[in-house]
Amino acid sequence: MNTLSNKVAVITGGNSGIGLGIAKEFKQEGAVGTIVGRNPKTLASAVAQLGDEFIALNADVTNLADLERVFRETAEKYGRIDVVVANAGGGTTGTVADTGEAEYDQTMALNLKSVYFTVQKALPYMNDGGSIILIGSNAAHRAHASFGLYGAAKAAVIYLAKAFSNDLLDRKIRANVITPGTTNTPAFDKFVPAEQIDAVKQHFAGTMPIGRIGQPADIGKTAVFLASDDSSFMLGTELLVDGGMTYLAK
Repeated sequence: MNTLSNKVAVITGGNSGIGLGIAKEFKQEGAVGTIVGRNPKTLASAVAQLGDEFIALNADVTNLADLERVFRETAEKYGRIDVVVANAGGGTTGTVADTGEAEYDQTMALNLKSVYFTVQKALPYMNDGGSIILIGSNAAHRAHASFGLYGAAKAAVIYLAKAFSNDLLDRKIRANVITPGTTNTPAFDKFVPAEQIDAVKQHFAGTMPIGRIGQPADIGKTAVFLASDDSSFMLGTELLVDGGMTYLAK
């Protein structure tokens, strides 16, 4: 219950889905900090679930001034930042034949540019020896139909864990990436009609070697490990938390 005692964390996209699952596990292990999101309603709901240990900041991770404000205000409240989780992102669909420049720029801004600058803007406020956790996707390894841009962005995020770790060796700040598979989050609502959601989830569960889709807590527990001193010998590493989907699925 105290694996992250006295750790201060910032979790982007911490207002729902995987990000909220990470925040809940962090709270359970003694961390405090900030969740970041754009939706005031889900931010309020998330903070109500997390209690006094976390504050919510409304910010757009594709806006560099917003990112600067997030880390400055977190450091002002807590005195330091130990852990940064660059979780915010979103799946977008479309093939190379029908995805235009506007969609390209939007996808890369949310899933790649925001990750790079989340880390950059956090660094002046981070403790030496801190932990950066990036969130990848098994779309970076498997060519899912119409997810080419999203998968490409996430493949770059996986590389950034190595690059950031190398850049920050002198500060002993280590970056690692968690790669989820299909996870039970509100993202289903964006792509699947409400009456089909249960059937689609069952379909995905049937394709996964472990026999179920992931839960936000599955990712959260892995993030606790990477945020803690238990993983101090790990840097630039990708942890697949995908129910065996990447390497074992038919």
